[in-house]
Amino acid sequence: MGDRWKRLSQSPTRRVAPGPPHELTADDLFAEGAAAGPEPLDEKLRRAYYWLVNQAVISPFYDVEFSTGSPVSFTLGDAGATLDLPTEQSYSSNVLLPLLTLAVGGKCLLVGGPGRGKTTLAVLMGVLAGSTPADVRRHVQQGQPQMTVSDLVGLPLPRDLVQAASLDEVTVAWRGWLTEPVKIVDEYNRIPTKTQSALLTMVAEGYVESHDQVRRTAPPSGVESWFFTANDDGGGGTFPVIQALRDRMDVTVAALGFNSRFLDELVARVEAGEKPEDHVPAELVLTPDEQARLRAEVRAVPVPASVRRRIEFFASHFEFVQHGGRRFEYRTKDTVSTGGGRVPDVVDENTGADLAVDLGAQTVNSLSVRALQTLVGYAKAMAFFRGRETVGLDDVAAVLPFALRGKLLPNPQHPRFDEGADRELSADAVSWLADLFAQSCRQFTALGLEGDDPVAEVLAQLARGLDGVDRVEASRRLTAVEARIASIAGTGKLYGRHYDDLVALKYAHQRYTGYLAWLEGGSS
Repeated sequence: MGDRWKRLSQSPTRRVAPGPPHELTADDLFAEGAAAGPEPLDEKLRRAYYWLVNQAVISPFYDVEFSTGSPVSFTLGDAGATLDLPTEQSYSSNVLLPLLTLAVGGKCLLVGGPGRGKTTLAVLMGVLAGSTPADVRRHVQQGQPQMTVSDLVGLPLPRDLVQAASLDEVTVAWRGWLTEPVKIVDEYNRIPTKTQSALLTMVAEGYVESHDQVRRTAPPSGVESWFFTANDDGGGGTFPVIQALRDRMDVTVAALGFNSRFLDELVARVEAGEKPEDHVPAELVLTPDEQARLRAEVRAVPVPASVRRRIEFFASHFEFVQHGGRRFEYRTKDTVSTGGGRVPDVVDENTGADLAVDLGAQTVNSLSVRALQTLVGYAKAMAFFRGRETVGLDDVAAVLPFALRGKLLPNPQHPRFDEGADRELSADAVSWLADLFAQSCRQFTALGLEGDDPVAEVLAQLARGLDGVDRVEASRRLTAVEARIASIAGTGKLYGRHYDDLVALKYAHQRYTGYLAWLEGGSS
């Protein structure tokens, strides 16, 4: 019975095209057989994934799809459901995204109804990070309405509280879970608001404070991962989750239901009294050094300029809103919301733009810097996991719905969510976000922006510096910036993609204006 837990995928789990051959030398011909080096970390990560999805977690839901060409598709039922059969290795999001979180040292929120394996999956991540199953289970923080800050972080020693002349002399008995490589907070939406604030400091800043004493939460490897669970991410729970803590979740993943075709495995586990975290193969466990190297290797995966441009274009749709403010720079959703207004009402007032084209009209907010950094980080992790040398557009598309869920929020008054089949998207955030990115990519191609980006040329020229640029050349560049602004103004309709370009062009104009003033002041 126990042997089945030791079944590991044979390496390599993913075939990678070989590099160019090198010429043989005499040393190659007569050298002793070289000892095999350590297993590459991307291969170890893939073997861990396949063990999790095939042996530990019963999850046959392959919803992170990759295909070369068009996949085979079947239309099912009279409601227009489609089942796609991808042509490349595809993955289960509720297993892969937590594993990538372990690789990058991120924060993952697992949502779903009771009994869907959220906590078990988080415990498995703790065992893969090198902790014993007993320690991981013992250190799980169970959210409940009476949880205090002391319950979370530890208590000052009573002797010190009586004898200490100042808080500096108080010794705090810190909780052991604080420095674990994997930290698990179960049902975090049942924790009181004050305790959530203390939790936020740990998650955001990597330290905890009590009675003027400070303790860092990073483990020896320097890589710490957080896993939170909740029965829903729509505001339910005993206490509402403070927005700052919710915003710290790097990815949000739904724990999908049980497929009844796999009941035999459940029966076997009941009869043997087994838990998957007690049977993690030792060869899959990451040492502290491997965890540090893994994060460094993920961060080193480059993002090509063509992919960065698509991400830029996608992000540009969401900040701008007509009538958001009087000054052009203030025509943003943030101006409306921080001023006490309702973004959906302001979007409805915009009669000068096509709502089907204006992707920004589908959302009530824009993307934060943190959300964009998370998107880039997880896209790198996805490319690394797949054995890619650089981040591809498909890597970005795969992680984007999970990185932006709960961060980019739908506009409930947009007509898309009221009509036809798209009404389903009002409850299916992952599919909506995936479709939003696909729409953005189609617009990018239709507008011919792949090889034509005059604003990028302006900024690249400015980035090279102004040393040696004379008055005539600076004036020429200034005129070119004004001409580009006039060209955008001549289109008549204004969309979010224009807003970022115009603000950037004004920035360049100011740089050249200031430089010309400096030259004319006699500093040439």
